Amino acid sequence: MAQFFFGAARQRWAGLALLGVVLAWAAPAAAQTRPGPPTARYWVTLRDKTGVAFDPGTYFAPAAQARRARQHLPAAEATDWPVRPDYLAPIRAGVDTVTLVSRWFNAVAVRATASQAAALRQLPGVAAVALWPLPERAAGGLAAKAGKPRNFSTSPPALNTNDLLLARRQVAHLGGPALARAGLEGQGIKIAVFDVGFEGLPQHAAFARLVQQGRIKATHDFLRNGPDVFRHGSHGTEVMGCLAGYLPGGAALGLAPAADYYLARTERQRRETMGEEEAWLAAAEWADRLGVDVINSSLAYTEQRYFPEQMDGRRSLIARAANLAARKGMLVVSAAGNDGDDDWVRIGTPADADSALAIGGLDPETGLHVEFSSVGPTADRRLKPNLSAFGIVVSTVPGGGYERLEGTSFAAPLVAGLAACAWQRQRGLTAMQLFRALEQSAELYPYFDYAHGYGRPQSSFFMQEATTVAAALAAGAPAGAVGQPTFDFVAHDSLVAVVLRPEAALRPAQALPLLAELPEAALIAVAPESEAGRLPSTPATPAAAPTPAPVGKEKPAAPSLKPNPTPPEQVLQVPSLPSPQPPITFIPEPDFPPYLYWAIADRRGTLRRYEARAVSQRLVVQVPRRLLRGGDVLRVHFKGFTATYAE
Repeated sequence: MAQFFFGAARQRWAGLALLGVVLAWAAPAAAQTRPGPPTARYWVTLRDKTGVAFDPGTYFAPAAQARRARQHLPAAEATDWPVRPDYLAPIRAGVDTVTLVSRWFNAVAVRATASQAAALRQLPGVAAVALWPLPERAAGGLAAKAGKPRNFSTSPPALNTNDLLLARRQVAHLGGPALARAGLEGQGIKIAVFDVGFEGLPQHAAFARLVQQGRIKATHDFLRNGPDVFRHGSHGTEVMGCLAGYLPGGAALGLAPAADYYLARTERQRRETMGEEEAWLAAAEWADRLGVDVINSSLAYTEQRYFPEQMDGRRSLIARAANLAARKGMLVVSAAGNDGDDDWVRIGTPADADSALAIGGLDPETGLHVEFSSVGPTADRRLKPNLSAFGIVVSTVPGGGYERLEGTSFAAPLVAGLAACAWQRQRGLTAMQLFRALEQSAELYPYFDYAHGYGRPQSSFFMQEATTVAAALAAGAPAGAVGQPTFDFVAHDSLVAVVLRPEAALRPAQALPLLAELPEAALIAVAPESEAGRLPSTPATPAAAPTPAPVGKEKPAAPSLKPNPTPPEQVLQVPSLPSPQPPITFIPEPDFPPYLYWAIADRRGTLRRYEARAVSQRLVVQVPRRLLRGGDVLRVHFKGFTATYAE
């Protein structure tokens, strides 16, 4: 037994000795692989720019200098100067990573440990170091709502008649044919598009003219710091279709096919990080330097980062950047968001920025707010969205195809294209004058609500003489009734009724001419020998589509034409120009029935309730007078006439 015990003990000690050797060998390796202190994002604000040398003539492109001079802006201001190198150098040396250096905010975004952040606060050039951002909400919902990735190797059926009709109407509802006849297609206007990626764009026949004429002036991926934006996602390709794309028959899908374009990748396909807001700011500074006139931002950040009460245009970095971009003479057009039918409901950022033109979505079948489009107001009760356009469109997709898509991501570029044409015609306007002019041109102005804003902007406003437009801007919003009266307020003991005037309630019959003489711009090609070649007398309502994903992550409403998959290597190749496809069929302009819009606003102008109502009789609305006490007012709009009733 003793020998047995001794043998067991000897084996035990041998095992312990071996374990000790293993632990001794593993300890250095563990020490090498043990993770260091966790890092976090910090926003480092610098004290000043004293003594910085800066020459705006060499920093800004000639187009940027001309834009500032045209808008009577200074050649440069303090926000344009670079940060002080002697402040920046110790920051770079003292943190893990510098992710952004911003001239506009005189700040540096970094990744650092808590001890590194504490050391930064002791540097002489540092004014403040703050967690960037403050504790966030949980991310992940955005990618979950985006749906499965699309397979571009399959070939869906051809565009049908309703798709072709929609493609025509999405341009016509903003006056595109009239602008084209006047030679206004965005020539000379520089448009920057900030998006997730532009996969398949160089090879797509819809952009053949854009590529052949060299009107993609610059590209940059601000997430990977390189020039290639033609991969990592296709949402930008879809957005570009609503600005500069063409159908195979030659009909335009957007209003600014002749503009110059600057493509920036600022958004990731599946992940939401604060780095995207930094990328947006960097892209805005880049666009400013290159002389961009219009920024289209079909992106919106909401519950993945913020709470509803933070949508005030001052909280998010991207909203503050949008306001600065406007101050430097650029018009920022932003999608309102796709949360109108979910728990978030309200607009996202940067659409909440005071100087960002927020665009809501309209249903092409009715001309009214489409249910997924986010609504206002902002958290501080300002009007949003500002304007509306079709939120269901036909646009380009990788592989050379076209699809019906939905989302305010596509309403925004339609309005951005109109803005480019308007600025081409009224070149003397400043960015904010153009902002106000677009609002004043809208069909509901001065009436507004939180679903439509001021409604659809109208190109006819900008076809007037420059002096007329300037006078309208100088006059501002009228205080009293506007337009030719179409209704009356009739007060009873307990109700206020809105009654249409007999002459405004007529439904005139439409007499067809023997031959309709429509300009070439009003024609589209219809594919022969198919269902698409037979136009119904009344366009059929398209099948209901899935709820769109958040802005920047939309998916198609229905599959459509897509001939070939995108080549794996995205290089800037020149595609062949589209060839016409007979026969040609006349397509009518959008002709929506008249709606009566009414709202109740408090003494501060905040809307308590609002509605758009179809008109089937002259007595349209009856409002209890008790709702109009305490300074509240009733506002009504019908057929171009807006009036207010107050007790």
